[in-house]
Amino acid sequence: MNSGYDIIGDIHGCANTLCLLLERLGYEERMSAEGWPLFSHPQGRKVVFLGDIVDRGPRIRESLHVVKNMVDAGCAHCVMGNHEYDALGYTTKAPKISGKTWVREHTPRNNRLIAETLNQFASYPEEWRMFLDWFQTLPVFLELSGFRAVHACWDQQLIDEFVTTYDGNTVDASFVRDSAITGTFAARFMDRVTRGTDLSLPDGRKILGRDGLERGFFRTKFWADSPETLEDVVFQPDPLPEDIGVQTLTREQKLALVSYSSEQIPVFIGHYWLDGEPRPLKDNLACLDYSAVKYGRLTCYRYDGETVLSADKFAWEQVTQDPVPGRFD
Repeated sequence: MNSGYDIIGDIHGCANTLCLLLERLGYEERMSAEGWPLFSHPQGRKVVFLGDIVDRGPRIRESLHVVKNMVDAGCAHCVMGNHEYDALGYTTKAPKISGKTWVREHTPRNNRLIAETLNQFASYPEEWRMFLDWFQTLPVFLELSGFRAVHACWDQQLIDEFVTTYDGNTVDASFVRDSAITGTFAARFMDRVTRGTDLSLPDGRKILGRDGLERGFFRTKFWADSPETLEDVVFQPDPLPEDIGVQTLTREQKLALVSYSSEQIPVFIGHYWLDGEPRPLKDNLACLDYSAVKYGRLTCYRYDGETVLSADKFAWEQVTQDPVPGRFD
């Protein structure tokens, strides 16, 4: 019988830190038949991983084995993050009608983002194929007992349309291929649930992010209550220039926003690279991505059925540049 859930944000290859966090949460380790750690909780708690297990970090392969072992053993759930979706797209040929070769084109930027993952699996091609097949089985959203989980955005209208049409919460290879075609439901749905919402910067403006990339848009909250200015909805590490932030939202911009009202059950997201000490963003919404792979915190929320989320239910493991040696060193 399940006695609660431990919801963990973006791992990005921080396998040693993940094992330390699971131990902190009371999970016990044994070895699987394949020789990889398998964590389970003696009181039956389960983990919900919010996606983005791959890319960027030092132990991507190891992280995937730990997470998949827990899912296979019934000790965890894992939703698809944009980086798992991107890996599927990078390795899936696009329909000719899309004008692309791959669902996720092999551009210099996309090559760079997946390079660390491909490097770490270079000597394990069969394992990489196995994990790609596993990504295809991951739910893109979850609704469990009293709460919801999605990587970036809970858009009720799109999720309802998906459930009505596809009768489930996973996407097949055909859906991934269709997502390469601009304007299709598949493209809109995958972009929304794995990447969230955004607005274009006014007057064709561009901003340079901390990651060195120039962008003509900015990420927005899908839970803002009665926003009036662009600053009220921005949600990303890079601030808007002051003269942009004070601009009033137009009617069209307000219509483009998504809402998550206080009457809905709690929802947990990752994706957004927060910093500082973890806390709820609203009474019924928490982001658990606290930039672990950038020497932040690998963060968890210990959910026990409450309808109002609390700051004292967060737990985390700090990632340092000189981590304590772990199981994979």
